[in-house]
Amino acid sequence: MKISRYPQKEIWSELVKRPVLQREKLTELIADIFKEVEKNGDQALIDFNKKFDKAEVKNINVSEDEIENAENLISAELKEAIQQAKDNITKFHASQIVEIEKIETTKGVVCWRENRAIEKVGIYIPGGTAPLFSTVLMLAIPAQLSGCEEIILCTPPDKKGNINPAILYTAKLCGVTKIFKTGGAQAIAAMTLGTESIPNVYKIFGPGNQYVVAAKEFAQHYNVAIDMPAGPSEVLVIADEQANPGFCAADLLSQAEHGSDSQVVFLSTDEKIFNQTIEETKKQLKELPRNEYAKGALKNSLFLLLNTNDEALKFSNLYAPEHLILALTDYEKYISKIQNAGSVFLGNYSCESAGDYASGTNHTLPTNGFSKNYSGVSLDSFVKKITFQNLSKEGLQNLGKTIEIMAEAEGLFAHKNAVSIRLKEENEKI
Repeated sequence: MKISRYPQKEIWSELVKRPVLQREKLTELIADIFKEVEKNGDQALIDFNKKFDKAEVKNINVSEDEIENAENLISAELKEAIQQAKDNITKFHASQIVEIEKIETTKGVVCWRENRAIEKVGIYIPGGTAPLFSTVLMLAIPAQLSGCEEIILCTPPDKKGNINPAILYTAKLCGVTKIFKTGGAQAIAAMTLGTESIPNVYKIFGPGNQYVVAAKEFAQHYNVAIDMPAGPSEVLVIADEQANPGFCAADLLSQAEHGSDSQVVFLSTDEKIFNQTIEETKKQLKELPRNEYAKGALKNSLFLLLNTNDEALKFSNLYAPEHLILALTDYEKYISKIQNAGSVFLGNYSCESAGDYASGTNHTLPTNGFSKNYSGVSLDSFVKKITFQNLSKEGLQNLGKTIEIMAEAEGLFAHKNAVSIRLKEENEKI
């Protein structure tokens, strides 16, 4: 833990920095993986499964039998939980569907916008240290609601070459069309380039480690879009004197257990709560089954004692966290001051885990400071927005002179003529 009491604002920029891998070596590695997948297709993925995941896989396709059998391998209790989460996530994302609204900007000039689903999307589901079937819900549900024709899922197999049954069950429940046994940067390369089995897609979604993030960024060189640079998980908690130290510690550890590269930040304006939360974090850490991962994350964690809640909000906006928790008495009055955050949790009982699983909001969120310029995944992420306009004769007459003047001022006389020729023809008819 990095503990600091009342740090000077001059050093805040250093405190908010995330650890990163050497960029040059990372890019070189990703480029080599893409070349190998482009050259050898499915066989490259089989070889990478063995190399990186120690998994013996003869066929990267998940069969219908494997998908059907998955339903019998998970408990009725888990199926019920997945269904409730699906219902809430569906309800929240369905509310984002908007009606077409036509606007008459000038008499006779009507403009509007319509959504069109991205036809082929790829979703990446991490499955290494934890099989994130919850991410299937977060990505496949809005994809299905948007009307995406193909939803391709890639996820790493275990050492026996199998996919976690909860991932397979959830994928079927949410309308995923094809599932493949491949993970890491090579899965991103496969969805970008296409192989004998895996179709190339138009946009790739999903979180992952720095290799997956780098591969997603590299995919853009091939005209494939990505949702966002979504890397290791982060949480920032702001607590005042009424916060519950046990709750705060639990929220911090819920992100720390994702992996040793996860980011954990705790800000408080109350020294008693500050010290108690540090002790609670150490205490709860000992009880965690995945405490080795959490320990690694806590080595780079920040615990800062600050003067005021306003100061804490300023630090948070500079850090731009993936998840922000306001364990504050009057959290409502601070909502308008939040500028940069992926998803916000208000009050002592709004645990970050609720958003991760079942409250309804999406947990695929910008990390590494990208909440300054990216939003989390939503229905909009799976659609393109096309604008339309219709000008009647009257509309062109009302707007024509303006267009002609502007086009001539820019020296674009063909643009001007496209209007003039129409107006001239109408004037000759009169």
